[in-house]
Amino acid sequence: MGIVNLTGDSYFAASRCLKEDGNPDIGKTISVIGKMFGDGAGIVDIGACSTRPGAALPDMEEEWRRMKPLMDVLRKTFPEGRFSVDTFRAEIVRRCYDSIGDFIINDISAGEDDPQMLETAGRLGLQYIAMHKRGTPENMQEMTGYRDVVSEVLDYFRGFAKKADKAGIRDWIIDPGFGFAKTVGQNYRLLAELDRFTESGRKILVGVSRKSMIYKLFGITPEEALPQTQVLHLAALQNGADILRVHDVAEAVRTVRTYRMLYSD
Repeated sequence: MGIVNLTGDSYFAASRCLKEDGNPDIGKTISVIGKMFGDGAGIVDIGACSTRPGAALPDMEEEWRRMKPLMDVLRKTFPEGRFSVDTFRAEIVRRCYDSIGDFIINDISAGEDDPQMLETAGRLGLQYIAMHKRGTPENMQEMTGYRDVVSEVLDYFRGFAKKADKAGIRDWIIDPGFGFAKTVGQNYRLLAELDRFTESGRKILVGVSRKSMIYKLFGITPEEALPQTQVLHLAALQNGADILRVHDVAEAVRTVRTYRMLYSD
């Protein structure tokens, strides 16, 4: 899953497709998406609301103002492309669905930040990615107190399963939420015990690309974190990940191919 950000403040600058005047750079975005599919992405994830730690969230109309110009041309340009939309707002889901039809909802709040989200996903019959977090991007790094981070995140998804069933969401994916209300050490613990999430029978998405669990550990920048990102991608695959959410598609595809060669039996 390749990452495209219609934002001006996402933590990895190269992923941003917003002009300095605040308008989306549609030409650049289409080019980036085309390259990602050409490099082997199975899904391209589009977001217009930065959720990095400390980020101030734009309102719904600003999120849609950034998103709409791309939605207007997306299906014409990539009629067979598989897309996800990174949003926690049900109204954005409805508007995107009206524009491009079927897509995957990628919701960092697992329906907690918009009471209409789960009902909307179930009614539209869309595949849904539920992520674990606490609080908001502005305060989540103050909410890292866990007795046992893996067990508590597992319990969270057991509870979510009941909500999804009630809302009529049949096809949903687990995202443990690396970097969201977790310390560096807690992130590595989650990754080391990722195989425990396979008990759910659900697909698992891992998003660790160039994140602070890498660059804070080594005192480097996100721009310098590509090699260690691939190390963690290999570990994620070994421990049960089904989807890697990445900034660097070509490199991740090579990591997947390496993994398959190593475990071809």
